Amino acid sequence: MFYAIILFILAGLAEIGGGYLVWLWLREAKPFWYGIIGGLILVLYGVIPTLQKFPSFGRVYAAYGGVFVILAVLWGWGIDKKVPDNYDWIGAVICLVGVSVMLWAPRN
Repeated sequence: MFYAIILFILAGLAEIGGGYLVWLWLREAKPFWYGIIGGLILVLYGVIPTLQKFPSFGRVYAAYGGVFVILAVLWGWGIDKKVPDNYDWIGAVICLVGVSVMLWAPRN
């Protein structure tokens, strides 16, 4: 379980970090190499989920969606200095519960 959580976090950081660099390049006139590095990081994001032990592509990517929401709230708070409000935190907790149910609910 620890391995899965680490991979979810790494993938989320790669997705958000890569996307953020592309955003800075295109929206805030940063140098072209921001976009190149961001694109390479996004390719890495595409590879990381393949390291998961869960057999279902759909389930893994759905779970990444929930983790992404949580990490995006934290990224916005830490990097963009946008303090999350109560609704942001409530939404993040709901996503975390959903991810937990999807991945670790007992199945036959």
